[in-house]
Amino acid sequence: MLKTRNVYTILTIVFVVFLLIPGSGCKKDDTPARETSYNLKAKDVLGVSGTATFIETSNTLTTINIKLYGAPSGTHPADLCMNSAAEGGAVIATLNPVDANGSSSTDVSTMTYSQLIAYDGFIKVQNSSSEPDVILAQGDIGGNVITATHITYTLDTIGAFGVSGTALFEKRVNGNTLVTITVTGAIAGEVFPATINLGSIESVGGGPVVKLLSNVDGTTGKSFTNIRRLDSGLDITYDNWLVYDGYINIYQTAVEIGNIICHGNIGSN
Repeated sequence: MLKTRNVYTILTIVFVVFLLIPGSGCKKDDTPARETSYNLKAKDVLGVSGTATFIETSNTLTTINIKLYGAPSGTHPADLCMNSAAEGGAVIATLNPVDANGSSSTDVSTMTYSQLIAYDGFIKVQNSSSEPDVILAQGDIGGNVITATHITYTLDTIGAFGVSGTALFEKRVNGNTLVTITVTGAIAGEVFPATINLGSIESVGGGPVVKLLSNVDGTTGKSFTNIRRLDSGLDITYDNWLVYDGYINIYQTAVEIGNIICHGNIGSN
């Protein structure tokens, strides 16, 4: 009986020692680091693409890894900016330049991982320090990420202008809206003002402008506008737009009733 007790005692001691050995047993540090990746799309230089991956290195440190494909030779400055890519915004963190291999890695401690993946911001990579306005690639992050929720409205031509297209409303994670206008028949090299108006296209005399949109580029036929609020300052979400009493106008030159070349109802209309 005594011998059996001694065996149990020895086994208990061995088990306790095993648990005290570094690397033995369950440890919270074994939890895999969290990470989130965002797409970077070409802007001013065709053929460039990439990703920005946010990795939770510690409770106070996040590593941002950028990988570019199809970029010109040389090194390329990179920034984390506020607002969406469609709006542009101030730089809040200068990231390490993307090297000749298309890679960049930067440790950020000014915001936590949780704050960064919910941040109202975007990442941009420039061609060079001497050409800061030439953006190789950029992409929205955090709250500005586009969800799968969207709706498309038809824009019909007026008279003999021959311009028609669509207005795509896309919901962001933070509830804001990216409005993308795509038209055909526009004149290359010219720009065309666009607005969202109150009422419907059947309104006599037209309704007042509630949101001035980015001009439509005649060469690309595109216009991109991030909408947080109306021009009056009233906040408006994607869900609000679904039931909004409004319509879109595209103008040949100035924003005037007699100058409309393309239009279409949106929301509840």
